[in-house]
Amino acid sequence: MTFSILAQDLNTGAFGGAAATGSLCVGGWVLRGDSRVGMSASQGAAPSTIWGEEALLRMQAGESAEQALAAVTGPDAGRDWRQLALLDCAGGTACHTGIKNTDWRGALMAPGLVISGNLLAGPQVLEALRDAFLAARGDLAERLLASIAAAEAAGGDTRGLQSAALLVVSNDAPPLTLRVDWSDNPVASLRDLHRRSQSGAYAAWLPSVPTRNDPERGHDGH
Repeated sequence: MTFSILAQDLNTGAFGGAAATGSLCVGGWVLRGDSRVGMSASQGAAPSTIWGEEALLRMQAGESAEQALAAVTGPDAGRDWRQLALLDCAGGTACHTGIKNTDWRGALMAPGLVISGNLLAGPQVLEALRDAFLAARGDLAERLLASIAAAEAAGGDTRGLQSAALLVVSNDAPPLTLRVDWSDNPVASLRDLHRRSQSGAYAAWLPSVPTRNDPERGHDGH
């Protein structure tokens, strides 16, 4: 029902994810992240937010993406209906795709990058996600937005799209969490929302917000 991408910016150490789906509120369901730990994307026919959150806790405790995936998915009797992608702080990746999710379903993985989806038009959707991300210029958020736009153009979710979301977490910046919970054109709406977040009063205010590396930052930026 969804396609998603999780990626690590090798230049800044930031983690980011983007997702889109043919139903409502993909951001609240799918993406979780912690700049100290990594990212998770929990999706599928019967997605488990518990999976994504538990995996982050396990990775924070020192487990790799592969170890956390096995621990979270193994005991769940409903795992065949779910999909979980993980990216750990070392760039390790893992993905579980339950066999009862609707075709096309699957995942692509590389160091620092994991792409997954189900109920897709075909494998070309994930290939477009990957290729557009790797080819795109700009910061991590811009590259993620380019990737989901390319996936939509390649056929995306077979039902069309209703919602899209972006999450970027970094030790040096406030979290960027943008959600379009419903739209006739959610990927375009998300790109517009991102543009608005990078200019004007909102962007001018961001340097006053505490970060993990500067938790006492105030309105003077210090």
